[in-house]
Amino acid sequence: MMSLAGKAALITGGASGIGWACAQQMAALGARVALADLNAAGLDERVGALGADRALAIPADISRHETCEAMASACADRFGGIDILVNSAGIASVGRAGKLPVDDWRRVLGVDLDGVYYSCRAALPHLLASRGSIVNVASISAHGGDRGQIAYNAAKAGVLNLTRTLALDYGGRGLRANSVSPGLIWTPLSQRLESVGSLVEDFVGPVPLGRVGRAEEVAAVICFLASDAASYVSGADIRVDGGLGGASGAPDYLAAFARQAAVEATNPEARGDGR
Repeated sequence: MMSLAGKAALITGGASGIGWACAQQMAALGARVALADLNAAGLDERVGALGADRALAIPADISRHETCEAMASACADRFGGIDILVNSAGIASVGRAGKLPVDDWRRVLGVDLDGVYYSCRAALPHLLASRGSIVNVASISAHGGDRGQIAYNAAKAGVLNLTRTLALDYGGRGLRANSVSPGLIWTPLSQRLESVGSLVEDFVGPVPLGRVGRAEEVAAVICFLASDAASYVSGADIRVDGGLGGASGAPDYLAAFARQAAVEATNPEARGDGR
C-alpha cells in the first residue's frame, strides 16, 4: 500500500486545483504538507481544513528566487527537512508571437519555468539530504504546439527538459525527478474556458475517454511518483490526458469509411472502386 508517512512535502500552487488535490491526498497518506501560493487567504482556509499540526501556509511569489529560498527554508524549519517538492503553480496567456505583450511573455515564463527552477534550486539541499523526490507539473502543451499559446508552450516544454536534467545531475545522489503532463483538467484556471464558446467541447471531442479530467486524478499520479512505490522511476513524464496523447493526429478512419458506406448504400455510383 502506498504511504507517505513521515514525509514532508512542499507544494507550490497549493491553494487550489492540482496543488490542493495533492495536498489533500498526501496528507491522507501520512505526509506533512507546506502549501505555497500567492493566495494567502486561500492558504489559511486550506491549512484550516487539513489541520495546523500537519500543514503550513507559505504566501509566496515563486517568480522571485529570493521568495523561493525563504519558502524552502520555512518548510524545512517547520518539518525538519523536505522529502517531496511538487511544482504545481502555473498561469497562462493567449496571443500570437507578434502580438503577445513582452510583459505577458515574461509573466508566464516567470511563473511556469523560472518559478519551477527557483523552487527546485532552493529545495535541492534539503531534498539531497533526504534523498527525496521532485514532481513537476508540465502539460500536454509541452509535447506539441498550440495556436495562441506561445508563452505557455515554451515554458512547459522547458519544464520537461529541466526535469530530465535534474534526474541526470542528481540521480547519483539519490534524488528522483519526474513530471506529469495533464490534459484539460477541471481547475479554477481551466474553468474560465467555459465562457469561450464551445472551447471545452471542442477540446474534449478528440479525448478517447470523452471527458475533462479531475484534479484528484492528476494528484494520484503525482503521489505515486513522489512515493517509494516509484523508487526506480526518474526522468520520466507521465501524461494524464484521457488518452489524447495516444493519437497520431490522423483523422478518424472508421468514421470516414462509415460515412462513405452510408453514401454508397444510397448511391451506388458514389463507389470509388470503379464498379
